[in-house]
Amino acid sequence: MAQLVLLPGKDRSLARRHPWIFAAAVEKLSGRARPGDTVDVVAANGRPLAKAAWSPESKIRARVWTFDPDEIVDDAFFKRHIQAAVERRQQTPELRGQDGLRLVHGESDGLPGLIADRYGDTIVLQLTATGPEKWRQAIIHALQRATGCARIYERSDSHVRRLEGLLPVTGWVSGAAPAERLCIVENGVRMQVDVVAGHKTGFYLDQRDNRLLTRTLAADRATLNGFCYTGGFSLQALAGGARSVLSIDSSGPALATAIDNLALNPQLDANRAEWREADVFTELRALKNAGQHFDLIILDPPKFAPSASHAERAARAYRDINAFAFRLLNRGGLLMSYSCSGGISSEHFQRIVADAALDAGRGARILRRLAAPPDHPVALHFSEGEYLKGLLCQVD
Repeated sequence: MAQLVLLPGKDRSLARRHPWIFAAAVEKLSGRARPGDTVDVVAANGRPLAKAAWSPESKIRARVWTFDPDEIVDDAFFKRHIQAAVERRQQTPELRGQDGLRLVHGESDGLPGLIADRYGDTIVLQLTATGPEKWRQAIIHALQRATGCARIYERSDSHVRRLEGLLPVTGWVSGAAPAERLCIVENGVRMQVDVVAGHKTGFYLDQRDNRLLTRTLAADRATLNGFCYTGGFSLQALAGGARSVLSIDSSGPALATAIDNLALNPQLDANRAEWREADVFTELRALKNAGQHFDLIILDPPKFAPSASHAERAARAYRDINAFAFRLLNRGGLLMSYSCSGGISSEHFQRIVADAALDAGRGARILRRLAAPPDHPVALHFSEGEYLKGLLCQVD
């Protein structure tokens, strides 16, 4: 097996169990390895440190499979780790009985570059690095064994695959497309999931708890949901007794799905819902000019800053939409504002929202930080920076 030799002093991050080895930390690769092959990681003095997946084209040259230099990485390795990941979810009370949840969350489960989401009897698999790509069949078999799901769809179409020198791969790898549309029930609300063409793996699982929070806050509130996508927040607001819900998105197909989702829930009052196809920035300005106000506003925009190089431009966009939202809120109104941009840290996002309140001339206080759990009990996770950040604010 090839050895990945680190430069002197570059083993400290591994001692802290950070699973990424960057190109700048590597002295040399001793021996030959193909993309995805397992290599022995050793310190500059030759001390064994870990076993990792080799990725010659990425700035992250290797991702650690195990910090035990003696552990063997084989089919049985993936069987053990995937089974353990599934059992962790089964042992987490708030995840029991959920139709939609993340079964495997990459580095957090010791499986870097591997995402597996479950929607009812269907698993959506995403491989974002050379390591799991190498072990594709072992991973598929381990998921089938651990869950009993025969239907697996692959959505390995994330942009990060290009950084690994990998082409996008999509399609059914086990079973076939269901005869009827795939639906899940989330906290009492029925929602469609499009695993083939929907965002992410078909649904924004990371917002489940925040959608439930919206439900608890929405009673008798005039509600605005910007960037509503397929209506997850909107339907939970209706379920919570919102007086009205205006949902805005620039995507006509997403709004059509949202309307279908509402029809799947006859227990919700459709007369309280309004759907509007429009650019959210433009529409927020128009609502302000029309003198409209709301008691609860949700802003969950797409990723404005995929990397730190986009942070300045993204900060202006986040500041603009949040300033408009603060101007549209009645006294005592609530703003739930989110960012999924890897180039914007939690602290930076909080400063942006605070500046937006000042720009709007409104006093506001942060009631709660809204960081979504990635469906696992591990405190630390490394998900390529694309983690959710959110704030619940109230205006004076």
